[in-house]
Amino acid sequence: MVIYSASSYVLLGLANLIIMSACMDYCDTIESCHGPADTMSDRQHYIHAFNFNKSVEKHLHDLDHFKLSCKKLLESFPLDQVDGIFVRSVKNCIFSESDPTPLKGPLRLAAVSKEVIEGMLGLDVAVSQSEDFLQYFSGGKLFPGSSPLTHRYGGHQFGYWAGQLGDGRAHLLGEYTSRKGERWELQLKGSGKTPYSRSGDGRAVVRSSVREFLCSEAMHYLGVPTSRAASLIVSEEAVWRDQFYNGKVKKERGAVVLRLATSWFRIGSLEVLAKAEELDLLRKLLDFVIQEHFPSIDSNDPGKYLIFYSRVVNETAHLIAQWMSIGFAHGVCNTDNFSLLSITIDYGPFGFMEAYNPNFVPNTSDEEGRYSIGAQANVGLFNLEKLLEALTPVLTIEQRQGAGLVLKRYPHIYQMRFHQLFKAKLDLLGEEEEDEYLIAFLLKLMEETGADFTMTFRQLSEASMQQLHNMSNLQVMWALQNLASHKMYPEWVSMYLHRLKRQGGDSDEDRQHRMKSKQSPRERRQIDLISTLQSSDRLCSPLLLNKGINPRYVLRNWMAESAIRKAEGNDFSEVELLQRILAQPYLTQDAAEEAGYAAQPPWWAQGLNVSCSS
Repeated sequence: MVIYSASSYVLLGLANLIIMSACMDYCDTIESCHGPADTMSDRQHYIHAFNFNKSVEKHLHDLDHFKLSCKKLLESFPLDQVDGIFVRSVKNCIFSESDPTPLKGPLRLAAVSKEVIEGMLGLDVAVSQSEDFLQYFSGGKLFPGSSPLTHRYGGHQFGYWAGQLGDGRAHLLGEYTSRKGERWELQLKGSGKTPYSRSGDGRAVVRSSVREFLCSEAMHYLGVPTSRAASLIVSEEAVWRDQFYNGKVKKERGAVVLRLATSWFRIGSLEVLAKAEELDLLRKLLDFVIQEHFPSIDSNDPGKYLIFYSRVVNETAHLIAQWMSIGFAHGVCNTDNFSLLSITIDYGPFGFMEAYNPNFVPNTSDEEGRYSIGAQANVGLFNLEKLLEALTPVLTIEQRQGAGLVLKRYPHIYQMRFHQLFKAKLDLLGEEEEDEYLIAFLLKLMEETGADFTMTFRQLSEASMQQLHNMSNLQVMWALQNLASHKMYPEWVSMYLHRLKRQGGDSDEDRQHRMKSKQSPRERRQIDLISTLQSSDRLCSPLLLNKGINPRYVLRNWMAESAIRKAEGNDFSEVELLQRILAQPYLTQDAAEEAGYAAQPPWWAQGLNVSCSS
């Protein structure tokens, strides 16, 4: 679906919205999703259009009454005492007040997340077709209750202390509390200059914003803790970028993503306070984070900071192991990009590994490979060491010793979680001594053959045991065919099949279902229904619960690049397609297969580069 400007989108989007409204959450039969819509009369179309416009008007009222609050943050912390957005060294505060700078020129809605808008923010997605939505969700207008703030933090970048960093192009609009009591901090990215912009212009361009929007949503559906993206709005405002830092500056367009997280505090939030010796403020921030986001920690416990550190160590190890299990390389694992809540944030030059290579580096700016995919666990350890350094001034001697012991457990926690995840990817039930060797053996074969990471595991879950044993009928399984070219493949597959047989009482179908997803039989039947309904590539129902293990689709860089090239020409159809496909990454989808998203990457993908420029 091509996204048009707001003035024309209401009518042009009508047909799609009518179809979608007929295919909601209760498609129990094929017939219930394929009614007499094709024979609808002109009068009926007019009635639908009339009702739709009334719906937009009704929900505009909801948008005007959508309230945020910054009260908790404003009451908890001192603000920067200097006004203005000029760049400066900021002291003795957590936030500076700073309003977004509206984007120039006509605005277009490039993408919107229905689940975020409706499920998290309690609005109807129909409101996204209005001009008011474009203004509120890009920073042109402020929601009631919003007092925009920009966060002061520091960080270690590529191993070295970089000093004050902060929100150089992001504005925290406020906190939204849903009807369920869930709290989300809404933040604009690309919304203009702040006191922390350094030499930047405060803007984000279309290509980086498309990547941020798509990947944060894709990671959610892959089951990885992450920030979310509500909308992507593009403008005609000129933004100049030297994309590969080679002196070739080119004109691009400004864009804004509205993203959500339970908190945007990061390791660098504490580091900057410790480095400045603002210890009272450091304690205040720690107490706030613990009280708001770690409710199981007793705020009166004298050991609360040590307990907090232990939680962060544990959850960081788990997060990075999850990244590894889906072949995700963050690209810029600086301490200012590591969340205190252990969620994935700040999507920049990330990449999903294609050919298995522990030295895979998605970021061309990372010439030394510090943040290669295989180094992420060690980088996590480095970042946790820096977190401990920031906490040290508020810990007793005994607590510092305890924290050191906690940190020493990090490699074990990580390795244990990594082992569990990769056992699940191979459907190894129970525990046997050779399991670790079996996993390592496979990864070595994949490395030496350059086997595709995602599709090797996916096709292992799709092939029968007979196919794996005989290496027959693997022509369509291109990743397995590549793996099977290794002279040691027969030895590995023999070990693997014997391991599976020892599990007993299992059919190929049971194993294949487990390796693809963790759904129950009832959920599998719902998935099969959805698959049947896909004849016209419309996913009629969000019945699929993404509890998957081996995805078929991930946001490969070439896929994002293809969508970006179209988006830069105001064609957002592939952005919409990818958003739809990646919302169900474990389900084989006709549209994805036709687009080649599970096929061998195209030849031109090998020369793609991604940098920190955004």
